[in-house]
Amino acid sequence: MIIIDNKQISDDVVETQFVCDLTKCKGGCCEDGDAGAPLDDEELEIINEMYEKVKPYLTKDSIEEIESKGKYVYDREFGWVTPTLATDNEICVYAIREKNGMIKCAFEQAYYDGVIPWKKPISCHLYPITVKKGKYGNYERINYEPREKLCSPGCALGKKLKVRTFEFLKEPLIRKYGQEFYDALEKAAKEYYHATTK
Repeated sequence: MIIIDNKQISDDVVETQFVCDLTKCKGGCCEDGDAGAPLDDEELEIINEMYEKVKPYLTKDSIEEIESKGKYVYDREFGWVTPTLATDNEICVYAIREKNGMIKCAFEQAYYDGVIPWKKPISCHLYPITVKKGKYGNYERINYEPREKLCSPGCALGKKLKVRTFEFLKEPLIRKYGQEFYDALEKAAKEYYHATTK
């Protein structure tokens, strides 16, 4: 385990290799799970602000679900999450399923189109890294938790390209914790590998 400030980072974050292979998984993490995407408290207001601009990207069923249940819902286990559609394999209401089966994020598409300045929920951006608050005390647990079948192509591609998980997720890690944290993690990773290759 690596400790940086009040964060406990699993060795798997720096030890494993991973690169999303969207041609194989087709963005399946947007519908595979026990709830919608976990949301940080500050993201709730962001979604409120961005919704009308993102609405044109959404399906009719998604809009009806959002206007019925809300732009986000509370889950006892995961806290605030995005709603999902029971009529479409529990896909996130902010997901867009294309004709070829590929699932894209409406927020991300609007971001790339220059419509909004926010890319997507940080939990989605970080996956397969997950962040959970510690049960006792003010700290966070940062783990590597890919889905066994869905993410196997990403694990294979990471090994092929020799890209470690934290390197692949550099952008979201900096987005959430800042450059200083990422630099410290990179340094710790180098020390970790130096120690394990002796």
